[in-house]
Amino acid sequence: MSTTPPGELSLRPATTADVPAIQRLIEPLVEQRILLGKELVMLYEAVQEFVVAETGGELAGCGALHVFWDDLGEIRTLAVSESHKGKGVGGAILDALEQRARTLGLKKLFCLTFEVEFFTDHGYREVSDPIVDTEVYVELVRSPDEGVAEFLDLARVKPNTLGNSRMLKNL
Repeated sequence: MSTTPPGELSLRPATTADVPAIQRLIEPLVEQRILLGKELVMLYEAVQEFVVAETGGELAGCGALHVFWDDLGEIRTLAVSESHKGKGVGGAILDALEQRARTLGLKKLFCLTFEVEFFTDHGYREVSDPIVDTEVYVELVRSPDEGVAEFLDLARVKPNTLGNSRMLKNL
């Protein structure tokens, strides 16, 4: 990891060297049932989806963008270390992920979250209606990704086991 001067926030794509620190960062949130746990192998498989924020060489936060369809993506595993909460780190990561989504051609971003106020402040709204039409649903059902299955409320996953809110933003 490169060293960023203390107090100066740096955002960049995650590397495989960041994966252990990402796992340590999200572990307390998994224990608190705020985030779903991810095996280390899953984090390595998804490392290219992650953006990390660091300051002074310390990982301050992370977040991932997972593409579902030609116009739809999900914000996943957005986490900020306890010592960096309330300092704009989460917003900076979210902005970077949204910019990446726009670059990829996505028009809508979805998330499951307890942080309703944070996401509302960033233009997301709670939704309960289906987000994709039937034709796209039929295609998405073929995905082996458990996050996609949860998004679709498929029977093979427990429905919203964490009790969080479903939110959407049109880019």
